[in-house]
Amino acid sequence: MALQSSISIAAAPEVDGKFDDDGRVKRTGTWITATSHIVTAVIGSGVLSLAWAMAQLGWVAGTISLVTFSLITLFTSFLLTDCYRYPNPVTGMRNCTYMEMVKNILGGVQYRFCGLAQYGNLIGISIGYTVTGSISMVAVKKSNCFHKYGHKADCVTQNYPFMVIFGIIEILLSQIPDFHELSWLSILAAIMSFGYASIGVALSIAKIAEGGIHDKTTLTGTIIGVDVTGTQKLWNTFQAVGNIAFAYAFSVVFVEIQDTLKSSPPENKAMKKANIAGVTTTSMFYMLSGFLGYAAFGNKAPGNFLTGFGFYEPYWLIDIANVFIVVHLVGAYQVFVQPVFVLVENWGRARWPHSNFIAKEYYVNLPLVGTFRMNMFRLVWRTAFVTFSTVMAILLPFFNSIVGLIGAFSFWPLTVYFPVEMYMKQAKVPRFSLVWFALKLLSGFCLIVTLVAIAGSVEGIITDLKTYKPF
Repeated sequence: MALQSSISIAAAPEVDGKFDDDGRVKRTGTWITATSHIVTAVIGSGVLSLAWAMAQLGWVAGTISLVTFSLITLFTSFLLTDCYRYPNPVTGMRNCTYMEMVKNILGGVQYRFCGLAQYGNLIGISIGYTVTGSISMVAVKKSNCFHKYGHKADCVTQNYPFMVIFGIIEILLSQIPDFHELSWLSILAAIMSFGYASIGVALSIAKIAEGGIHDKTTLTGTIIGVDVTGTQKLWNTFQAVGNIAFAYAFSVVFVEIQDTLKSSPPENKAMKKANIAGVTTTSMFYMLSGFLGYAAFGNKAPGNFLTGFGFYEPYWLIDIANVFIVVHLVGAYQVFVQPVFVLVENWGRARWPHSNFIAKEYYVNLPLVGTFRMNMFRLVWRTAFVTFSTVMAILLPFFNSIVGLIGAFSFWPLTVYFPVEMYMKQAKVPRFSLVWFALKLLSGFCLIVTLVAIAGSVEGIITDLKTYKPF
């Protein structure tokens, strides 16, 4: 899953004082701009684990999983498009955020459940991005070590110092007070995500094309008794499903993307066109990454195909790809945690409106930067949050397990359950009708998929913890 990136750049500029029906500046987005946002939001760090996921599942189950998650994502996105306006999908009241949509359509209890799922997912992403960013920093150092001393050299490097470096960078960036001031970082990060994903595909093609013996691929993936034990095969299969779910999930920013569209043609029609174009494009890219990565590495595909050193040369291109990953994740981290920052800060201001510590803004003149707004509560709270996510990343630095857990945790509630429930209420689907049964069956199936993926990821974390020694 990539950066929830350039949504900020699609906000319509004010034109001659014209406003939309909700009083906001008139939106100017089209299905083409929405398609670009979808592609940018989906393609990202999730692509790094797809070769490994294919190796666990094999050509048959791996292909079926990639296609199935693509179709489910496309279908449930279609359901969400009609819920942007409520109660009428064309003339009803706008819902500008996912949680606002759940609150207005499903009500209080569901709204709180949505908040738990969405903010839990965002916190998990902050930990996962710290892990992934530090792994790529280490990969740059190891790549140069292998190039200098040979592929069999002892280039072992600890991750946690680089997690601390990543955390310090995020502490500094997190003091930027307003989300819209991060638009430059979002655009840069979006470019980076395309860059490293494309490099990964190109390196896979080059590895397939080179002579010599390649690690074999199979219809069923890793072989029991040769590559893994029976128990490992089971848990890795579950974990691989979570990795694929993580790669496809973009529902957390779906509503915000639709909220950039102009009202003529109706937003739901334009967004459906964007869904088809965006999900089709990302699916093709993911299949290229997964299939070519698996063909290049076979059943021994590394968990992260740009940091697992299936590729050694050209070392400078691998360095560039990993620098792209770091830059992308530095920006992605900020965009994903901004809602968490704002939630707590708004609560603090509402709870203690007259507190200087919470409400007072200080203006500091910084060389080359200009006037910078500083708030003591923002400084303490955001620093504490980044410190927490960094410590958790140090304690749980397991890329595939963490990615699988985040993907599994968010897939069913945010990608399937809420879209299905909101659509049924919006469309007034009769209880126990054929459509009602079909949608409930889809939701139940995806719940089972989520539970097994969570189980596989948790088991992976527990197994890794048995041999991991932090610091």
